[in-house]
Amino acid sequence: MPNGRCHCGAIVYRFEGDVRHSSVCHCDDCRRCAGATGVAWIGVDAARFGLVSGEPVEYRSSADARRYFCGTCGTGLYYVNEAALPGAVDIQTATLDDPAQFPPVLHVQMDDAVAWEAGLADLPAFPRFPSHQD
Repeated sequence: MPNGRCHCGAIVYRFEGDVRHSSVCHCDDCRRCAGATGVAWIGVDAARFGLVSGEPVEYRSSADARRYFCGTCGTGLYYVNEAALPGAVDIQTATLDDPAQFPPVLHVQMDDAVAWEAGLADLPAFPRFPSHQD
């Protein structure tokens, strides 16, 4: 049964069953709520998702969308939108204990993507933060 948690460990969740989707969202709301160019999500059945410990804070980012995060460390954890994704909980993939288990298979909301995202794969990459000599 896959588990996940916030950065400080105050909130732990788990789910069972198959993943409905696995994607990276680039919409304005995700970008602003996460402070990132895109957010990786997996969708799971709401009935098979549950909190193990802790109580997240709810933020209504739109009329239908509820985002849940840790009130202590601020980690965004999951999203519920019955109008758009009935019966589902969308989990921020990077909060899973093993996020590599659920690689994204598509990008969504590309109309909102930051223009320079297209060139990110072409940038120099380092295994850790580079020294001043690099």
